[in-house]
Amino acid sequence: MSVDTKNIRNVALIGHNGTGKTNLIEQMLFYAGVLSRAETVESGKTVSDYTDEEIQKKMSIHSSLASMTWDDKVINVLDTPGTGDFIGEAISAFRATEAALMMIDGREGAQIETIKLWRRLDERNKPRAVFINKMDKERASFRHTIDSLVEEFGAHFVPVVIALGEAEEFHGVINLIENQAYECHEGGKEIPIPIPEKYAAVVEDFRNRLIENAAEGTDELIEKYFEEGTLEADDIRHGLAVGMRENRVVPVFCGATDKGAGITSLLNFIKNNFPWPLGIEEYIIGHEGEETTIAIDPEKPFSAYCFKTTIDQFSGKMSFIKVVTGVLTPETDMFNNEIGKKAKPGKLYRAVGKKLIETDSLTAGDIGIITKCDIISTNSTLVAGPEYKRRFRPLRLPQPIYQLAISADDKKSEDKMNDALHRVQEEDLTFQMSYNEETRESIIGGMGELHINMILDKIRDKQKIQIHTKTPKIAYRETITKKSGLAEYSHKKQSGGHGQFGRVVLEIEPLERGKYYEFENVIKGGAISKGYVPGIEKGLHEKMEEGYLAGYPLVDIKITLVDGKEHPVDSSEMAFKLAAKGAMEIALSKAGCVLLEPFMKLEVFVDDEYLGAILSDLSGKRGRVLGQEEKGHVVAVKAEVPMAELRNYAIELKSMTSGTGSFELEFDHYEILQGKLAEDVIAEAKREKEAANN
Repeated sequence: MSVDTKNIRNVALIGHNGTGKTNLIEQMLFYAGVLSRAETVESGKTVSDYTDEEIQKKMSIHSSLASMTWDDKVINVLDTPGTGDFIGEAISAFRATEAALMMIDGREGAQIETIKLWRRLDERNKPRAVFINKMDKERASFRHTIDSLVEEFGAHFVPVVIALGEAEEFHGVINLIENQAYECHEGGKEIPIPIPEKYAAVVEDFRNRLIENAAEGTDELIEKYFEEGTLEADDIRHGLAVGMRENRVVPVFCGATDKGAGITSLLNFIKNNFPWPLGIEEYIIGHEGEETTIAIDPEKPFSAYCFKTTIDQFSGKMSFIKVVTGVLTPETDMFNNEIGKKAKPGKLYRAVGKKLIETDSLTAGDIGIITKCDIISTNSTLVAGPEYKRRFRPLRLPQPIYQLAISADDKKSEDKMNDALHRVQEEDLTFQMSYNEETRESIIGGMGELHINMILDKIRDKQKIQIHTKTPKIAYRETITKKSGLAEYSHKKQSGGHGQFGRVVLEIEPLERGKYYEFENVIKGGAISKGYVPGIEKGLHEKMEEGYLAGYPLVDIKITLVDGKEHPVDSSEMAFKLAAKGAMEIALSKAGCVLLEPFMKLEVFVDDEYLGAILSDLSGKRGRVLGQEEKGHVVAVKAEVPMAELRNYAIELKSMTSGTGSFELEFDHYEILQGKLAEDVIAEAKREKEAANN
């Protein structure tokens, strides 16, 4: 049965690793009647951590969908990993949800992944709430954690519940909207109790602040608050719902997921206050590349997108779908205009972890799963017909920060390895695989050492093959630093019959970095026929690919064809191609050839206690620090660093920061490499060339 779009709540559950996200999902499902009891991560039986790797390592690696009903609302929660190596899973969850719930450890406050995830939420202007967990643990402090969050993020944090005690004295929460206390009982559900007298003053203070924040939701509520001095519970809910939808307030909850504390208040707030999908704008790209938006609306023709793909050994390919407009049924025609194919879903499912629950429809705003559909992959847009020439904006995923060159023992093993890696790539778009023609290496890249090692270990185990890894070679470039002056070369060959003849005169000069190549023909008087010019350009391109110093491609060069000579019988396109390569070789010898090395844009996130070590290390890596930004006890350092210095940075940073640091990386530009470093690169290239020829 189709669900009204207004009754859907889609939530991304995010937070630093170990903050209790998976345990929270268990408790939510237990309270909603989906589970008969809530399991723990330690038990290996949780709904959302169900793969062999997750059970073995006791950590989330993949995002998982858990659907439940609370009163009359359908709540779809996407539980995400808290480790930076699997950030792609969190980003796909952001894409499909209208709000996020950030888990915070009540002892630690904002941690490194908290800050990085918060920044990604800011980039998307995504509404969010906070759940301060582990209030029953030693050192837990509700007030201190809120103060640290305000210091870190400067957002408008509004407590909706407060703790009944802290650490060993914690035994429940007080809901400020309902003016009701809930006491937790381990293994069971919370029960409502009167607010203890000793909390009366604290509750009054926090509730007054809550009412003031709710009143700012609308002009009518402000007016009512000024007239009556207070607001009813429904008014508070309405004001907070508006404030959260507009991302002006961050509601704060607390509890202890191990004891099932704080769950009732959280579920009630999600039901009453979290944004519903109706009217939310989704970005679309027209057939000419123009970007506009379309509102989530069940009354419009069907459209949807796929935000995640998994391959299950029993269910096969599973496509996670967000319906944007219309209603999707098993008999709906789905068109993928990008590949020009259509299909029907056949069956539609909701999910509770790995358990699929068949449903008869998914309405606009809802999330579900289609299995074994060949026309769907991650980022696919599905529409009602071929006349809808649009696609939804694809996922915005970060570039890999850790790469390895890989090889197998033999051709059969290599085929098995490549097939398995391609399947991984279909499921995980932050994992990339390519073949580097310059270095002749198969390269894989991902979001960290843990990410890559888990992929390779799984393939080794399942395929029973050996996979060898090594640090990839750097894709250097070559360029020139000055004008060459005129360079002339004649290609002559006579061996009976038609010979070969072509004479080329040219000049080369540097171009602005990034311009790659420019060719100009200034020959006057027809010294070389136009029909031979393509052969000359082909020879120039070949020489640029071959390089001059170390066999790396030449870039950012302007070549001017000045003069030449042809023979009426012996000239040919091949002769002029060889003459052009010879003239180019002579020009390069006079143009100050240098190596170029790739520079990366690096952003490092570390606790402030490690800042000195990080800055010293970057200096030793020939890096340039561009700036640093303090977020409480975490510092974000921005720098430009040569790629050659960062090939093992994922491992080195882990060592320098006791495993707490993280970083993001993307290519920025090329710079000249000189001195002994350049000499070493050239010498190594020559050794490899000699070894290959022997």
